[in-house]
Amino acid sequence: MRSRRFLRAEQTALDWDAPGLLAGVDEAGRGPLAGPVVAAAVILDPRQPIDGLADSKKLTALRRERLFEQICARALCCSIAQASVEEIDRLNILQATMLAMQRAVAGLRLPPAKVLVDGNRLPTLPMRAEAVVGGDALVPAISAASILAKVHRDRWCAEIDGDFPQYGFAAHKGYGTAAHLAALRAHGACEHHRRSFAPVAAVLTGVAA
Repeated sequence: MRSRRFLRAEQTALDWDAPGLLAGVDEAGRGPLAGPVVAAAVILDPRQPIDGLADSKKLTALRRERLFEQICARALCCSIAQASVEEIDRLNILQATMLAMQRAVAGLRLPPAKVLVDGNRLPTLPMRAEAVVGGDALVPAISAASILAKVHRDRWCAEIDGDFPQYGFAAHKGYGTAAHLAALRAHGACEHHRRSFAPVAAVLTGVAA
């Protein structure tokens, strides 16, 4: 079933795209209560295949780290970009995610002829683009992008954990776990929390009250 879905997505691209470089795009960090949303764009080199590419959520942290280094070394080009907490709160998380994806594609050293984006939404791009539901498990370039975005954001969480150890960012990666919500209630929100997200807004409202 998976192979048939991939072939259908690939054939659609061949129908309406001119030959050229293919970029895969994915994001990490839409759901957490804190930190930027990160997007990555990757153009793989068919002459240097990378074994083990898959949806980043299905890989161990160690495997993601190893693949991150291989992707950076072997891809024709790759780009990682983000939208800040301030942009998330001002634009909303969906529009901030689209902005991060636009920045990732714009940051590619080589311009792609077409872009495949994981999910069912597309950012506005100057080239042909297609949304691929489940693309992070079906399209190698999207899998590579999902790994870059996930590792980059996880590294950010580990770094911020050193500045704000009371929240436990290294453990929960900013998601609304019970431990994170308890820390929010105990310590309030820090500068990296998304004020527009309901659990953070509730804490701030309670503090204000």
